Amino acid sequence: MRILLTNDDGIFAEGLQTLAQEIKKIAETYVVAPDHEQSATGHAITMHRPLRAEKVKYRHSPELPAWSVNGTPADCVKLAVEALLPHKPDLVISGINRGANLGTDVLYSGTVSAAIEGVILGIPAIAVSLAEYHNPEYEYAAAFIAKLAPVFAKQAKREMILNVNVPCCPAEEIRGVSVNRLGVRHYKNPFEKRTDPRGRTYYWLAGEIVDKSEDKDTDVVAVKKRKISITPIQIDLTNYAMLEDVKKWPIKL
Repeated sequence: MRILLTNDDGIFAEGLQTLAQEIKKIAETYVVAPDHEQSATGHAITMHRPLRAEKVKYRHSPELPAWSVNGTPADCVKLAVEALLPHKPDLVISGINRGANLGTDVLYSGTVSAAIEGVILGIPAIAVSLAEYHNPEYEYAAAFIAKLAPVFAKQAKREMILNVNVPCCPAEEIRGVSVNRLGVRHYKNPFEKRTDPRGRTYYWLAGEIVDKSEDKDTDVVAVKKRKISITPIQIDLTNYAMLEDVKKWPIKL
């Protein structure tokens, strides 16, 4: 099995390096990731400047083929598959992200978008995040993904994406695995208004997370209960329930 690893936290992020050490035990592994943090870039791609890929050597795994790219997570996957790797990978894994990607967060996430780019290129993919930002410990999540990857690779179709969120707690406190749908997350007071030294107003995007999901079968609730959340997601945004209704609207040229 051949696996491409990427992320949105940057090529030297601890989560990516920890994941690489586990994945290289089970598969032929390649790493192509941004040269700096690209969180919340969504599915942006670079069109108006050249992309550069620089070879990188990890001290813990000097034999691992790795490239640093001056682009977005989606750029990294596209460039890896189309130009850098000697063969098309069997699986793309994006992460381990520092912080959860739950519910509506997936629409903004560079981590998830890198996985989506894999599927666009015909490769099944996993996006994996650790539900902790300030004191992350990635070892358990990396070991879990190394177990999940071969199972997923055998079952997956080319268009399949799994969004995985792992609670950050001791292994003995993990209460199982939950396969569930996306929940809903909102942010309270998302902008902080500030004044710069010249007296001009600017805004800093921040905000407090407000989880709207109360249903038991959501990823948000699962992680709160210290369960590993797995959500199959797709790139087809068509609202099929509305198709026939919209066809009946009096729309004219």
